[in-house]
Amino acid sequence: MSTIEKALDKLGAAATASPATEPVIEKAMAAADEAITAPAAVPTTEVAVQATATATAPVIAETVEASPRNFIEIDLQSLSNRNFVSMATERRLIYEEYRVIKRKLINNAFGGLSSTLKHPNLILVSSSRPGEGKTFTSVNLALSIALEQDKTVLLVDADVLRPNVSRTLEISTPLGLTDYLSSTDIDVADIIYSTNVERLKLITAGKPHHLSTELLASDKMIELVNEFASRYPDRIVIFDAPPLLGVNETAVLAAMCGQAVVVLEENKTKLNELDKALSLLPKELAVGFVINKAYYSRDKGYGYGYGYYAE
Repeated sequence: MSTIEKALDKLGAAATASPATEPVIEKAMAAADEAITAPAAVPTTEVAVQATATATAPVIAETVEASPRNFIEIDLQSLSNRNFVSMATERRLIYEEYRVIKRKLINNAFGGLSSTLKHPNLILVSSSRPGEGKTFTSVNLALSIALEQDKTVLLVDADVLRPNVSRTLEISTPLGLTDYLSSTDIDVADIIYSTNVERLKLITAGKPHHLSTELLASDKMIELVNEFASRYPDRIVIFDAPPLLGVNETAVLAAMCGQAVVVLEENKTKLNELDKALSLLPKELAVGFVINKAYYSRDKGYGYGYGYYAE
């Protein structure tokens, strides 16, 4: 049994012991697809959800729409070549994997469970340590949700220490999150960028700042997050956050969100580190897991499938 399987088994056992927990684990198992060439691009998912009722944050009257001059052209062909979800019409394994992942998140954000979560449309994506694939997951989730006909998505690079969203998307912006949080002269609209993906907007990390981690825990950040949660009823906000271990501000940011996706790397993520990382998350958070860089033999079925596991 792999480290990840042991971790998820342990989580399931803990869920069974708690009467307040309603675990539902959804697993997508994928065989390698010939259209996907990069080994890191074949994630499989296991989602476990638990939540309790929490108060809803008040509405802030500040506008958060992008300035008309803020437009970013994303090279969708480059993303497709690198095995990301793109707007292409052909069926590819990566699309099916992220359809399974996003459906649980969307259901949590707007379905029956949403009333028990604080800010259910705000999703934190993190990992226990760097290099496990959290930005890969954040970008793919944002692109996949943008394909929805009745939802919009805002992708925020909140990993202000080691920002990777701009590099992944091969873009550059003059202003970002740290610029807004550290200034009194920059409006929210100045840091939100529309894209050539109709329902996708971006906020990049911004310029390096010597107090960048403290900015994530500031009152101004809390006001911004509350605004994201309440202004647009059809919008999901994805925060690509720093790893949980070694960065205290990630746990602070998690407390502002309703859901978290913890990315695990198959055969690399350590059980003791995962336990420690999960202990830093608020107990009322709905927590899901994405297993990244998992490998499956070509002879294990026709492509993809999923099943439900519940106690």
